[in-house]
Amino acid sequence: MTIEEKAGQLNLMNDPFRWRPEGVNPGDALDTDQSQTAADIRAGRIGALFNGVGAASTRYVQDMAVRESRLGIPLLFAADIIHGLKTTFPVPLGEAASWDMDLAERTARAAAVEGGAAGVHQTYAPMVDVARDQRWGRVVEGAGEDVLLNNMFAVARTKGFQGDDLTAWSSLLATPKHFAAYGAAEAGMDYNSTDMSELALRSIYLPPFKASLDAGALSVMSAFNDLNGVPTSGNKWLLTDILHGEWGFAGFVVSDYTSEQELVAHGYAADGRDAARLALMAGVDMSMKSGLFLKHIPELVQSGDVPIERVDQAVRRVLMTKAALGLFDDPYRGSDVRTERRVTGSPEHLALAREAGRKSIVMLKNDGGVLPLPKTGKRIALIGPFGADKADIFGPWSVFKDTRLAVSLEDGVRAALGEDATLTVVKGSDVEAPIAGGIEAAVTVASEADVILLAVGESSEMSAESKSRIDIGIPAAQLALAEAVAATGKPVVVLLRNGRGMELSGAIRDAQAILVTWFLGSETGHAVADVLFGDHAPVGRLPVSFPYASGQSPFYYAHKSTGRPSRPTDREFTSKFREVPHAALYPFGHGLSYSPVSYSPVSLSSPSVTRDGSVTASVTLTNDGRHDASEVVQLYIRDRVASITQPVRLLKAFERVTVPAGGSVQVSIPLPASDLSFLGADLRPTLEPGLFDVWLASSAQTGEPAQLTLV
Repeated sequence: MTIEEKAGQLNLMNDPFRWRPEGVNPGDALDTDQSQTAADIRAGRIGALFNGVGAASTRYVQDMAVRESRLGIPLLFAADIIHGLKTTFPVPLGEAASWDMDLAERTARAAAVEGGAAGVHQTYAPMVDVARDQRWGRVVEGAGEDVLLNNMFAVARTKGFQGDDLTAWSSLLATPKHFAAYGAAEAGMDYNSTDMSELALRSIYLPPFKASLDAGALSVMSAFNDLNGVPTSGNKWLLTDILHGEWGFAGFVVSDYTSEQELVAHGYAADGRDAARLALMAGVDMSMKSGLFLKHIPELVQSGDVPIERVDQAVRRVLMTKAALGLFDDPYRGSDVRTERRVTGSPEHLALAREAGRKSIVMLKNDGGVLPLPKTGKRIALIGPFGADKADIFGPWSVFKDTRLAVSLEDGVRAALGEDATLTVVKGSDVEAPIAGGIEAAVTVASEADVILLAVGESSEMSAESKSRIDIGIPAAQLALAEAVAATGKPVVVLLRNGRGMELSGAIRDAQAILVTWFLGSETGHAVADVLFGDHAPVGRLPVSFPYASGQSPFYYAHKSTGRPSRPTDREFTSKFREVPHAALYPFGHGLSYSPVSYSPVSLSSPSVTRDGSVTASVTLTNDGRHDASEVVQLYIRDRVASITQPVRLLKAFERVTVPAGGSVQVSIPLPASDLSFLGADLRPTLEPGLFDVWLASSAQTGEPAQLTLV
């Protein structure tokens, strides 16, 4: 290979041939020069294209590389398939509320089938950034604030995307992102700096990446942020020493969109040439969109500033991954239009989207048992900007969605109602602005209804990349609408659309019932109706904490105790804000079913455990209601005294069980002593004798612990 051909294999550019929507990334609309891209492919100056889909043109584009270039190396086609292709599933944070790894693997598998049939080989997912500041716009893309939950969803989604055989047309190369600590950006402001100890990095932010790689992922995406003063896309310690050295990663690192070029704006590189050198030498193997590798690598090697061995290493990683995908044997996988037509938006995928949607819904409250609603004999008012909406149901990063598959809330509720029930739909306000006469019209309809469904929250433009918010509450126009309709005295059921934990206030917080419905995707309306009318009980649990107020951010359950911890009886000189408790309004793990479930005190099989032993924690659940209840029993621990201070609670395991109406179920969860370990000052797993609290509880703020001694 010539040096230019080697640089070409490391050059990833936008796909101007196959269909892609505009505006996915900065400058997309300007990047449509097919003739120049074709010339570059034929000359071996491009190794991969991204964000183009469609079986019809796949063979045409691949032919340029395979049949018309000197070496015939196939192109790698990648795309942002985050939570579905044409069939759209709940946003990742919403799906994380299911606490269901089998579901996550199945939705990722369905996304891979549709993506693979459309000529895609690699997806830029899963996003595995632990996110503890709800102001950050990209919370919506991950699995929330907890390390264990992130680890488990990282594995499930990686396995789902990649399937059992990477060479199959229906498999996508998984790309965990963004490496690393992007989710801890200061003040929750996107692209911002991250500053933390190595102990925190290794305890909280690196484990989900390791879990995904251990599950077989062969690509990693570097991040936009700097970490302790070194931008991650130029960070050799992260991208080489840890990733390849410690973890033995054999795949390739792809930069995020122009992130290597942004080393200049960071103040880390002098110019584009310097940025290309620093990124390549740090461990970035493929440059996304900037073109810096293609432009500068030949001269960098000639001048001796970059050794040819490093270039060869990067090229070898890319070629090995193409081989692992079977592209040298079948470069035209994903070019069968009949297969694409058969699997895209299939009844099976839509049924899965509906299942995933209803399993992602979290019921925060249900005062007086207002839910489930009867399907007959009621006058229902559906009020709010999201009642009839079909544009925002998909959520952010639904790049290739098929809007023809959209089922609005109105559609779903109408389809579920009996003949003698009525539904009236009024917008009332826009998402962030009032509309003339909107509140008046809404009040008129609300006054004539038996129950109000209030569809409020965020648009997909408010919860996404570069959409960080200083105020994570409901916009003022919607708050005014909520107050007005609540003043009618009719029962209000809030259908909250959101991509983060939110501050709930006023009439929204005081509503009789609140369902967190996230962005549920194609089957939104049907999924919500399934839960509203009791065909399926709500089973979701929060993967993030809902704070009392935006000013608590970042707030997460696994915080540490200070020397002056907040207690209900203490009014001053403790760790809390003046205005709110040091707690969540709705904590991590919270979620209700249609019947209340009570917990007995926790019992342990032994009051002590040895370093190589295990105990079993047990609890009896009792359902006094009229409906069977699906309960997620969560096992938390706290190390009372440790050489490195530990969180006040830490999730170690959970189990979902069904508690029959009027019945009781005993749940037993093993707790191996190894789960009592933590990273010590030497950054190694440490197991120290002493006293531990152990909870089996319904959330991170409920239950009374049992005591366990490690001897």
